Amino acid sequence: MIKRVETVVLDCQGLSAWIAEDRKILAMLQVFHTMGADFVIGANTIVEVSHARVNMSRLQWVLSRVKVEPVTQGTAKVSAKLLKTAGLHGHRHAIDATVAEVALRQPAPVAMLTSDVDDMARLCGDRVKIIGI
Repeated sequence: MIKRVETVVLDCQGLSAWIAEDRKILAMLQVFHTMGADFVIGANTIVEVSHARVNMSRLQWVLSRVKVEPVTQGTAKVSAKLLKTAGLHGHRHAIDATVAEVALRQPAPVAMLTSDVDDMARLCGDRVKIIGI
């Protein structure tokens, strides 16, 4: 059980579930909100969740409630190092690495809502509490 979380990072699935008003995710987010946690995403996660059927007004509402971290050249370099250290590579893991990099530079303790528990655990190590969704 998590006693306190300062920052909650959402990957694509976490953000998508919030946009879709998934009850389980909304309940978790409410618990984190009660703790006073900040919600954070990487800017490229917006690209990942955007598609023809996304509810754009809901997306904009959710985005108004999260801190959007930029993806910069520095982010890319650190993300590449995370991939190498974890033994991962390629486009399949590239965005995961940027999400992990965002999580690792947030105020601790940090939790991450993700559908990719194994890879995120490899990328973040024990510095981020990985919560599968």
